[in-house]
Amino acid sequence: MKIGITRMSSKGQIVIPADMRKNCPDGQEFLIINDGKRFILKHLTDCKPAFREDIEFANQTEQALAEYEKGSFTRKSKREFLDDLESW
Repeated sequence: MKIGITRMSSKGQIVIPADMRKNCPDGQEFLIINDGKRFILKHLTDCKPAFREDIEFANQTEQALAEYEKGSFTRKSKREFLDDLESW
């Protein structure tokens, strides 16, 4: 196990120390978890496919809720909704 120190920029960016990222290719995706006391990073490629799908679904749901709260959604009748589903 390696331990390092880094700091967050004003844009929320952090740098992983060079000796810890030797085997990480550019563009590597990470899962980041904040439990209120600590941040945990995990290679997204290490996650099971179903877990990755769950995370993507949670992100889409969060974005949809934000759009809804802005009033960006429109109402549809049941028939319009079902027609949209069938077109997918």
